[in-house]
Amino acid sequence: MIVNLRKYLILGANEDLDKFFNRAQEQGFLEFITLSSKKSVEVSENIVQIIHVLKILKKLPIKKPYVGGGDLDYALEVCGKVLFYDKEVEKQLEEIRLLRVEIARVSPFGDFSREEIEYIEKYGKKKIQFFAMKESKSHKANFGDEVIYVGTEYDLDYFITINPERTTYPDMIEMRIDRPLGELKSQLSEVKESVHRMEHELKEFAGHIDFLGRILTELLNEHHLKRAKQDAAYPLQNVSVFIIEAWVPENRVSSLFALIEGMSIHCEEVLIEEIDKVPTCMENRGTSRIGEDLVKIYDIPAITDKDPSTFVFWAFVLFFAMIVNDAGYGLLYLLVALVCKWKFPNLHGAKKRFLNLFLILSVACIVWGVLAGAYFGVAINPKSFLGEISIVEHLAALKAKGHMQAVAPTLSEISLTNEVVGDYSRDVLLELSLIVGIVHVSISLLRYLRRNWSAIGWVTFLIGGYLYFPTVLNATPLIQIQHGKEIGLQLIYGGIGGAILLALIQKRLKGLGEIPNLVQVFADVLSYLRLYALGLAGSIMADTFNGIGQYIGLVAGIFATIVGHAVNILLGIMAGVIHGLRLNFLEWYHYSFDGNGKLFNPLKKIKLE
Repeated sequence: MIVNLRKYLILGANEDLDKFFNRAQEQGFLEFITLSSKKSVEVSENIVQIIHVLKILKKLPIKKPYVGGGDLDYALEVCGKVLFYDKEVEKQLEEIRLLRVEIARVSPFGDFSREEIEYIEKYGKKKIQFFAMKESKSHKANFGDEVIYVGTEYDLDYFITINPERTTYPDMIEMRIDRPLGELKSQLSEVKESVHRMEHELKEFAGHIDFLGRILTELLNEHHLKRAKQDAAYPLQNVSVFIIEAWVPENRVSSLFALIEGMSIHCEEVLIEEIDKVPTCMENRGTSRIGEDLVKIYDIPAITDKDPSTFVFWAFVLFFAMIVNDAGYGLLYLLVALVCKWKFPNLHGAKKRFLNLFLILSVACIVWGVLAGAYFGVAINPKSFLGEISIVEHLAALKAKGHMQAVAPTLSEISLTNEVVGDYSRDVLLELSLIVGIVHVSISLLRYLRRNWSAIGWVTFLIGGYLYFPTVLNATPLIQIQHGKEIGLQLIYGGIGGAILLALIQKRLKGLGEIPNLVQVFADVLSYLRLYALGLAGSIMADTFNGIGQYIGLVAGIFATIVGHAVNILLGIMAGVIHGLRLNFLEWYHYSFDGNGKLFNPLKKIKLE
């Protein structure tokens, strides 16, 4: 839920300033408002350095945690060594790159002694030069005996020339070789060995992550405390009094007065001004807290919003399950989640909530997969136990019966074979996607009914559309009523007219802005067809991989099936996350979310999990 904030003016004696802010940081429910004109406290170089070092160490293999203890000085000593080794490794890796480029450049000439070349030039009175030339041009050129062909690499021919003086040749590029191939390879080997030693020394510090994290936490808490104190103002000269304003959750007002007890400090609630950017204080538990994490991915609710965390969470779970659309995959997810739960029993905070989300998604995929009769893309016999417990199969049978009675009332039920019923299963899933879309958008519209009376008209329009449009397409909806076509058409017209009329009553001429919503609402509901399309795509891919596995033989078939399902699982997870959240953040938020809020950020001590 979103907790309303109150604005309090806090005035007190300077002698209690440190004690007050220390208590405030310990209890962590006050967000202070800057009153001072002083420049904000800058982040210390030590904090920046430790953060940089932690980023380096977290990329290294996990080592046994360091337990030797230490203070800030030792932490800075560790940071200095890590930065030195990291810089050396980076510098030497660049040297390795340049050496490899140079080796590739001179390798066509092979290994030779530079001293011998210089000896020949000195006593033989000759100049030895190295050249390269495009292969296409060298074939057309006529060279003298002084030009010696060495070899060809890619599209270049390489030559050595021996002349009394330095000579140039048309279309030939002279190559300067300072170090021969053997010397370059030897140096490359030495640099590689040096990098190996440096990396070994660097990895020895990987166990200091927890230690450095503890020191960083202490420094950050100290920094935040200093910055909060900096926000205080001193309005009276020669009087040791400070003042500061703070946002306080209305359910913690009593805690504020308990906090200042025993100190020369007074608090008074003040009016929230129009120019104030009031933070959004979200307090949730259980699954709603997980939903809050999902909400924060996209935007922070405004203080005028109702907390969407619970709705977003359960809608995301449903959408993810419909997109994966397979109980077998859900069972695999559940096994992985249970292994993680067993392997990491002491998770806290965001990590624990993420694992719980994974568990809930796994169960949801199993439940939806059972209801849909989907198991690794394998066709299920409707008469089997799994077929009997599939709600989709039963709905498909009802839909087929209703359709046949509508088009051919004299047709007997004997004609409802498994094949006929199976053809309607996909229609049921498509229709369920649309029903979910109508319900989801309707909830969004009705959440802010007091602000937008026109929502009643648009919900009526959606219900009418569901009753009317299937008959236009010669389809039979799951929910059938007498004279559904006529009633649906009446609801469509009545809904559109009612929405515009209610908008005009509530907003006067601005209510004409509701007219474009006719297209918007219709398009938003159709967007939920992605639930059906993605679920169907996953089922077809699973069935295809099963068919490939059967066709190519036992061993290769098992391998191909496993790889195929692994790819399908990965794509299903990606689609479930992206589109499951998208339907919440775009289609649903469109009617019941203001957003652009500023998250409530009280002064509190950071604690390591």
